[in-house]
Amino acid sequence: MTDKARSELAPTGVLRAGINLSNFLLVTGRSANAEPVGVSPDMARAAAAALGVPVQYVPFKTPGELGDQVGKNIWDIGLIGAEPQRAEKIAFSAAYCEIEATYMVPAGSPITSIADVDRKGVRIAVSARSAYDLWLVNNIKNATLVQVSGLDAAYEKFMSDKLEVLAGLRPGLLKDVEKAPGLKILDGKFTAVQQAIGTAKANLAGAAFLADFVEKAKKSGMVAEFIERHKVKGLSVAPPA
Repeated sequence: MTDKARSELAPTGVLRAGINLSNFLLVTGRSANAEPVGVSPDMARAAAAALGVPVQYVPFKTPGELGDQVGKNIWDIGLIGAEPQRAEKIAFSAAYCEIEATYMVPAGSPITSIADVDRKGVRIAVSARSAYDLWLVNNIKNATLVQVSGLDAAYEKFMSDKLEVLAGLRPGLLKDVEKAPGLKILDGKFTAVQQAIGTAKANLAGAAFLADFVEKAKKSGMVAEFIERHKVKGLSVAPPA
């Protein structure tokens, strides 16, 4: 199985790992030679080691851009949020870690709970094509999504246009809430973004290998070790599949 998986996942002799640079929890910096550093790159390196091949990082500015390149001989595995739209073309492992997604509202907002958000007249600023944006597209029925490219731009849109709600990952919102007086993060979550490892659907042996690798990485404590190594707050090990 490993030989077949290796031929599917590393046809060039190197495991090319697509890395989403916009997730600051999973990519926390750059090395001296400008390679991405963090939990996500560590998971890719460990997967390559399990296959017995070197790793090569293929960075992308956004998860949407990463997902667009599936099956185009750009990357062999992609480390992004596992969402239904992406799963149409990508075979995902179970999640190796999770991040809470919730809402922030301005001072004096009548919105006090997650349940208050999906109503007529409520405008939600969100980073376009993020995993939680894809969840909102599938689940928001009454409020209006205002999709903006990038996390910082979504915050700026929320503030400049005086929108009712900003959607985001809780760790990022904890930073945003300090930028202006009165901003409030709502309790609870509307979803948890599940970070997984995917490959093209044609790679059946490769997908089976990744599924097994992720479960072992969680059970052995490897994922927890990576989170601890990079001192990431707001990231938790996903439960067993």
